[in-house]
Amino acid sequence: GGGNDEREQTLNQLLVEMDGFEASENIILIAATNRPDVLDPALLRPGRFDRQVVVPNPDVSGRERILRVHMKDVPLAADVNVKTIARGTPGFSGADLANLVNEAALMAARKDRRMVTHRDFEDAKDKVLMGSERRSMAMNEEEKRLTAYHEAGHAIVAMNVKMADPVHKATIVPRGRALGMVMQLPEGDRYSMKYQQMIDRIAIMAGGRVAEELIFGKDNITSGASSDIEQATKLARAMVTRWGFSEKLGTVAYGENQEEVFLGHSVARSQNISEETARTIDEEVRRLVSSGWDEARRILTTKAADHEKLSQALLEYETLSGEEIKDLLEKGVAPNRDENNFPNAGPSVSVPVTPVSDGTEIEVPVAKPAPTSVPTVH
Repeated sequence: GGGNDEREQTLNQLLVEMDGFEASENIILIAATNRPDVLDPALLRPGRFDRQVVVPNPDVSGRERILRVHMKDVPLAADVNVKTIARGTPGFSGADLANLVNEAALMAARKDRRMVTHRDFEDAKDKVLMGSERRSMAMNEEEKRLTAYHEAGHAIVAMNVKMADPVHKATIVPRGRALGMVMQLPEGDRYSMKYQQMIDRIAIMAGGRVAEELIFGKDNITSGASSDIEQATKLARAMVTRWGFSEKLGTVAYGENQEEVFLGHSVARSQNISEETARTIDEEVRRLVSSGWDEARRILTTKAADHEKLSQALLEYETLSGEEIKDLLEKGVAPNRDENNFPNAGPSVSVPVTPVSDGTEIEVPVAKPAPTSVPTVH
């Protein structure tokens, strides 16, 4: 009770002070909060805090400018491309970007280097997004081979569907809960997705599991695709129940709608559906997921030679950049790997890191996209 009394007294005194200003005094009150939904309505009425300005995370140009501010006191190597780093960090806040620069500088310092390289920024970003490397993790040769073919499957499908972002990196170095990862980086911030992009994303998610089946047989399929299957199902269900991509069901929203959020206020509604409609929804979800699996199987069967070549390269080099993968498959050029020539995105380097298979819920058409990564979790 005492706590509530103090809260009420503080609120009342604040309201009195706000109402005590004369109109001619030219005083502007500004406040910031991450929880406007818990503010007393009296604070938000006209004449008080009546104008609410939403400050979202920065877009790609904003991220570039923020990065330059934090980099001004950091000695940068010649290969650092700020535009590329900005493109690869969708959804990052200003604090996230400051932390990224700090992590990159720490990585350079641990290696006794006076200059921070693009590799340091790539490693720092991977650490922030996926966790620290787990090179001490004991993976036997069979698990390593399975992971390499799994990740190569994701990458080959991503490079051969109709509408996918460029492959930025493929790795079989364990990070966090993932044994490997294929990352795509958006060429620009994305606030919505086309139907074909969603279909292609499902196919990309299917690439790892299909690759395991084609190479090792059904009896040797692992649990590494569990997150891929979960995320593909969530995306297909959202396509059917929220975005109207089903001719059978039409452009009708089914179930809960929790996407409408403004200033902390959730506009959620539930809608009861019949058992027959629920069965139709399940059938449509299964159809979309199955079509993605079929497309992945078609691509990996057609591009079997590329899949084998990339898998072997991952086993040898562990991490490949998008440029190295492209050179390997198109020109037959093997990576040139030494301390001063490490894979990085370069100036030429996407689903937006909403991670699509790391166990987090996928939300595609949002105003805060993040890089696409397809981790393998066993």
